[in-house]
Amino acid sequence: MDFHLHLAVIRVEVELLVKGRSELGEVAPEIKASERRTAVAIADLEWRDMDPDDYGTNEAQDSDFPAVERSRLQEMLSLLGLETYQAQKLSLQDSLQISSDSMRNWAPQAPKDLPWNFLRKLQALNAEARNTTMVLDAPPDARPAEKESQMEEEIIYWDAADDISADIYSFSELPTPDTPVNPLDLLCALLLSSDSFLQQEIVQKMSLCQFALPLVLPDSENHHHTFLLWALRGVMRTWWAQPPRGVGSLREDSAVLSRAPAFAFVRMEVSSNSKSQLLNAVLSPGHRPRDCFWHRDLNVGTNPREIADGLVEASWFLPSGREDLDIFPEPVAFLNLRGDIGSHWLQFKLLTEVSSAVFILTDNISKKEYKLLYSMKGSATRYYFILSPYRGKRNTNLRFLNRLIPVLKMDHSHVLVKVSSTDSAGFVRRVRSIVAHVARSPCRRLSLEEMAHAARKLGLRVDEDCEECQQAKDRMERITRKIKDLDAYRRDELRLQGDPWRKVAQVEKELCQAQWAGDPLDKGRAELRHRLLELRAQQNGHEPAGGVQEFITGISGPSLGEKQYFLRWMEWGLARVAQPRPRQPPETTLTLRPKHCGVVDFSELLRPEPLGVEHFLREMGQFYEAESCLVEAGKLPAGQRRFAHFPGLALELLLKGLPLELIDGSTLSTPLRWVTGLLKELHVRLERRSRLVVLSALGVPGTGKSTLLNTMFGLRFATGRGCGPRGAFMQLVTVAESFSQDLGCDHILVIDSGGLIGGALASAGERFELEASLATLLMGLSNVTVVSLAETRDIPPAILHAFLRLEKTGHMPNYQFVYQNVHDACAPGPRPRERRLLLDPPGDVSRAVAQMEKQGGGIRTLADLAFCDPEKQHVWHIPGLWHGVPPMAAVSLGYSEAIFELKRCLLENIRNGLSNQNKNIQQLIELVRRL
Repeated sequence: MDFHLHLAVIRVEVELLVKGRSELGEVAPEIKASERRTAVAIADLEWRDMDPDDYGTNEAQDSDFPAVERSRLQEMLSLLGLETYQAQKLSLQDSLQISSDSMRNWAPQAPKDLPWNFLRKLQALNAEARNTTMVLDAPPDARPAEKESQMEEEIIYWDAADDISADIYSFSELPTPDTPVNPLDLLCALLLSSDSFLQQEIVQKMSLCQFALPLVLPDSENHHHTFLLWALRGVMRTWWAQPPRGVGSLREDSAVLSRAPAFAFVRMEVSSNSKSQLLNAVLSPGHRPRDCFWHRDLNVGTNPREIADGLVEASWFLPSGREDLDIFPEPVAFLNLRGDIGSHWLQFKLLTEVSSAVFILTDNISKKEYKLLYSMKGSATRYYFILSPYRGKRNTNLRFLNRLIPVLKMDHSHVLVKVSSTDSAGFVRRVRSIVAHVARSPCRRLSLEEMAHAARKLGLRVDEDCEECQQAKDRMERITRKIKDLDAYRRDELRLQGDPWRKVAQVEKELCQAQWAGDPLDKGRAELRHRLLELRAQQNGHEPAGGVQEFITGISGPSLGEKQYFLRWMEWGLARVAQPRPRQPPETTLTLRPKHCGVVDFSELLRPEPLGVEHFLREMGQFYEAESCLVEAGKLPAGQRRFAHFPGLALELLLKGLPLELIDGSTLSTPLRWVTGLLKELHVRLERRSRLVVLSALGVPGTGKSTLLNTMFGLRFATGRGCGPRGAFMQLVTVAESFSQDLGCDHILVIDSGGLIGGALASAGERFELEASLATLLMGLSNVTVVSLAETRDIPPAILHAFLRLEKTGHMPNYQFVYQNVHDACAPGPRPRERRLLLDPPGDVSRAVAQMEKQGGGIRTLADLAFCDPEKQHVWHIPGLWHGVPPMAAVSLGYSEAIFELKRCLLENIRNGLSNQNKNIQQLIELVRRL
């Protein structure tokens, strides 16, 4: 018998004795919180009272078991090189640094490579992350024989008379550098070594790869298990909701907030059937199961678990609106407990309280297992048994099953038998039919937030309950509870935006044009300056509204952790109060079809933006701009400044990974003083490490450039057509000091132009001129520019204008053209046809732009204008993002690999000096002013 199970049985026996019940009598269904003890405390108590002859040894001390558990975790952390991250946790910024490893597709050579290899692959949304995180194979004779025989569920068979001695000697050896590491151990060790924000990033990336997500994280060192509510809060779920009557609609909600029936799969003692393989088959509509849950038949499936037992994982089935793919008509959650229930009774008790039904896989039901399950008498959960009598004892199983049926309110239809001769497909259909039947009937439907309440009552820790997180949540709620009407809130709270900011932007544009065209004493310029000062004085006459002041307080707190928590809470809180976005049929929304250059709907680009964190920062920027303008004009003494510290506050957010606005998407203008103030603060903060490379991405909305940047560098630019803010946003990527000399820079400033560039000359006029100017600005600032194209040879006209204008200046950044053919997920690499398109004669749009720019000397190809040689990998074909049909599709391996190759090429070009000369921040400030 498993050692943990032995302790759990002792606990049940002690409870029986305390309550004076007979051996097969009733067991209290729940232990009071005041009487609840950890497994270690119970073990300590009962090791003292045991008769040594009953268990084959009298040498064990009451501290032996905790010592073994501690050594296992510490040995694992030491093996993986993570022991240094126990006090100071690994941060998201640590994991995203660019190093020499970022430029090569390397295989881990030692156990200490495994966490970093896993994080790199996960950042790139590579679905091979779990399968490839292993050490080089050791010689077969170097592995202990017992490890080779242990499968995913650690199946070890023994006779009842020898169960204790077998249990003692079944402990696997602690891992060594010569033995592979189980991927679940690696995941648990990495999560235990990461801060809350890196945990959240890991879980979000796992979700996109369609991996099962960690829900309860075991900690065998401290015997404190953690319910990962915060880590899962950023996971969004999209599905097709089909009501009984009426038209279906696409729904989107947080995985933490949406309710769904949950079905738990657990193992009792030993089972010849694999839970994880069964779950994968149930979740998969086709013949080839998805590997959502890691299982024994994957590459490193036979490696024993050392610290991951007690882990609870979660996965969801989400309908897509296609009858041939929708196994269930509504979202359904599946929960999987690693290890047996006797060893992890607390986790099992949680699953029984949050699930609609529990499936118990086992080969044997003996007296001790009967006692464990008898303690669940009165539970409202439905129980199903999946038996394999191959190794079990048939008559004993039947005897105890007959006793359990009335106790757990079952009937014989709740007992399923699966042996080697059972038709696997038919068995999976039967399990699905049970799940569908329970889901259709009145049953328990809980969100993860509600599950966390049950976890707290049982004594599990919830990661979201830390003081910093709760204080940040309270502050967010003080802001969002006042938002009843978005338009009214913008008008009353964000007073410096809207019309006041548009008027200022228009005057500044006219003043800039007059400076280029007129003489210094021009009367018109003086009037414009006077008008500008009037508008700025009006802005400066306001005080930040209550919500803005609360926001400023939230990002000014002394605790960096609380600031980060506050920003994440604000993002989610504002998303919840925002007006619902229009929903479209799944075949248009879920496949992420690109918009071609000639058919962009500009009414969509001009619609009101959803309220976001960037609007509060924009308001701060306008207060800073107004005050700075008056100080420069001598209208306000410098000593009376109130907002001079605002750029420093915003910079803290940039350094922690928040995208900051460079160009305002509502007015298509740049707050110059605010941006230069940010860059000056950045120069002071970075000190000697201020060498920059600027990389920008431009393209028509819907071509996937934001997702491309996020996948390439692990960034947080808003994605999804119609849901993100418009404008240009910048994020900072740090280069590791050990690699900065080789790469030639200390940081990469990445700029994403979300929703700025239209695709048709029909918009020629003021907006088109603004688009062309902004494209010129972004490309002029850049060392490297990625141009994201749809499946057409015509480049967006605003970008083509920028090419022609920059060509006159001699500025030649390194250009990379990216075709993202979202329907073709299996394409192996760049296609010659797409590469040759840029060499073909230009289309109507290109000819029209050349005429507008008065380009003589005949019509040239785009390749000529961009100094681009398609034969030298300046043109890339990126396969489709999804492998399969969303929302159950994972990111395709072809997409991940193509993005990695593009990243490698970009970094190689930077290292080889093929881009423009790298800038320091002071040079960048001057360039912003000039452009």
